[in-house]
Amino acid sequence: MPSSSLEPQSDAASSATPDTDVPVAGLKARLLNHLEAAPLRASQRLPSEREMIERFATTRVTLRDTLLQLEAEGRIYRENRRGWFVSPPRLRYDLLACLPFRDMVESQQRVASTEVLAAGEVAANAVIARRLGIAEGSVVYRITRVRRIDGRRVLHVCHHLRRDCFPGILDFDLGAHSLTDLYRHEYAIRVSRVSFELASTVFDAEAAAALNAAQGSPAQRITRINFDQNGRAVDCDDEHWRHDAIELTLSAAPQS
Repeated sequence: MPSSSLEPQSDAASSATPDTDVPVAGLKARLLNHLEAAPLRASQRLPSEREMIERFATTRVTLRDTLLQLEAEGRIYRENRRGWFVSPPRLRYDLLACLPFRDMVESQQRVASTEVLAAGEVAANAVIARRLGIAEGSVVYRITRVRRIDGRRVLHVCHHLRRDCFPGILDFDLGAHSLTDLYRHEYAIRVSRVSFELASTVFDAEAAAALNAAQGSPAQRITRINFDQNGRAVDCDDEHWRHDAIELTLSAAPQS
């Protein structure tokens, strides 16, 4: 996608030196004005950092500090070796709705897709064993997937499933099928309760590589444990989202 033209380059900008550097606050305000302008579309690439340094008469340090602030606020995002982009509207992630990913995305008139990175058997470590109520070292299924919204990679998710609950599940096309639907239709297991843990974090090397993000950049972690109709923990997910991609929502009646 072609980069956007933020503003005409002035003679002053073209001859700028670090002595004429624009402060971070001023540069941030100018960039925000352009991000909110009509010509800038969701997922449109910004000019290169070199171009922005020249156009805004600033230094690389000040520009990078400004871009990192805007990234932390979810206004822009970065892709390795591709540059900076305008963040699309956030997906509303209703924790209580417990919708499968595709249903949640398509209900908001967006396009969802899933890619399986790896699927196999592993020994449950202490954390996974505790979540699932099984002995450490027990064999579980581990499924790692990348999920896209409108073609953009936004979610790296690692599922751990109890092997005794879902024999043969790795034989299904896990990119095309919802795990929740497979549980219900193939194994007569219905998710009746969900436990969530939420935290702001950063991408580790695995998730960053899968999402073409910078290692250590902001991420939203959602850990989910699913319980079946008999109260048994059957699987757990570790989701790492690009933090600008979602808006978490929750509606609950206060206790009297």
